[in-house]
Amino acid sequence: MNLFKLSWKYLTFRPLSTGLNVLLLSLGLAIITVLLLIQDQFEKKMTQDAAGIDLVVGAKGSPLQLILAGVYHIDFPTGNIPMDEAKKLTRNRLVKSVIPLALGDNYQGFRIVGTNHDYLNLYGAEFSEGKIWEEPFEVVLGSDIAKKSGMKVGDSFEGSHGISVGSHEHEDHDYRVVGILSPKGNVVDRLVLTSIESVWYTHDEAETEEEAATESDSLASELPVAEAEEPEVHLDKFHSPVAKTGFPESDVTREVTTLLLQYRNPIAAVQLPRQINSGTSMQAASPSFEMSRLFELLGVGVSLLQGLAFVLIAISGLGIFIALYNSLKERKYDLAILRAIGASRIQLLFLIFLEGIMLTFLGAVLGILLGHTFLWVVISQNDQGVVSNLQAWIFLKEELWVLGYALGVGLLASIIPAWSAYQTSIAKQLTKV
Repeated sequence: MNLFKLSWKYLTFRPLSTGLNVLLLSLGLAIITVLLLIQDQFEKKMTQDAAGIDLVVGAKGSPLQLILAGVYHIDFPTGNIPMDEAKKLTRNRLVKSVIPLALGDNYQGFRIVGTNHDYLNLYGAEFSEGKIWEEPFEVVLGSDIAKKSGMKVGDSFEGSHGISVGSHEHEDHDYRVVGILSPKGNVVDRLVLTSIESVWYTHDEAETEEEAATESDSLASELPVAEAEEPEVHLDKFHSPVAKTGFPESDVTREVTTLLLQYRNPIAAVQLPRQINSGTSMQAASPSFEMSRLFELLGVGVSLLQGLAFVLIAISGLGIFIALYNSLKERKYDLAILRAIGASRIQLLFLIFLEGIMLTFLGAVLGILLGHTFLWVVISQNDQGVVSNLQAWIFLKEELWVLGYALGVGLLASIIPAWSAYQTSIAKQLTKV
């Protein structure tokens, strides 16, 4: 007697009832699968991107916004800070190293980050082709940008003002690609990296154009049209060498957006943030502290989704129990026939348990696949940000617990129907006919 085949026949005899129970169970397990995948990868990537950064310094504002913009590049900066104040931190006895960042432009939504060579060393970046920037307007592309844009070493492009898509482009100076980084699975993969001078000179050019346009309009109103001339703009300064480490040489009017600091000793974690927040016009924020707060806030939403998932699983378990119990009442005569032709009580017991296990196994497999597919769709719709670096088709060990939990629900729902099948009386059922 093939019990597996017999159980499958019973399940497919009522396709609507079976399908509904499988769907309810799979939806609950899909939610749990998505939460497991996002929580595991999100926390790992956030920790990886903040590795080696003890403190972030920027303009006054929201500490969390400062961290999201300066470390993860997924929010708007709080503003710029004066270069002279930023340089003072390099002389502080509590500071081991400082990496400046200058933000303000983007390429197709990917941020153009002005920094020095230390930034690449911080993330252990490696080149798949080309070299590091040496002159202004030379850039290095992260692997994601190179893949999605199709640009190669030697190509040029125009940056756009602002850090979001849709801003006006800086047409006077093209960036030239001199290097492409290997995939690392961190924030560098989705950045355009260049020198701080490149960002400064681009915006100097924009300011010069605005002043020139204003002056030209003024001259045009005072002189005949033929005598009005366009003011000459000198660009020799755009070809000076860039600072490879530390801060670039500049006048006191220059600004940077963010500073990434490393502590010299443990006591700096206590003293330095207080010194910066109370004694300067800047603010300091700890990535580890702010991300802990963020995970705590997100934990409420995760708990609600988990609760919804468990409710769906409980409802599906109840549906499986009702389906098996009602099915059992309708086919007691069939079970009596099976007993009459030689099936034992244990075989009938195993038959009902097998139906419950097969039903929940189908729901579990479908739920896990639905969870991965849903995450894949979300990732495919987000070309930038932390979500774009998630992997949809990574299978975690915790998903085996999801499968085991589903099978447990099937066993629990089958206990009473299986016991009723075990107690089936041949004579009593056959004499009712």
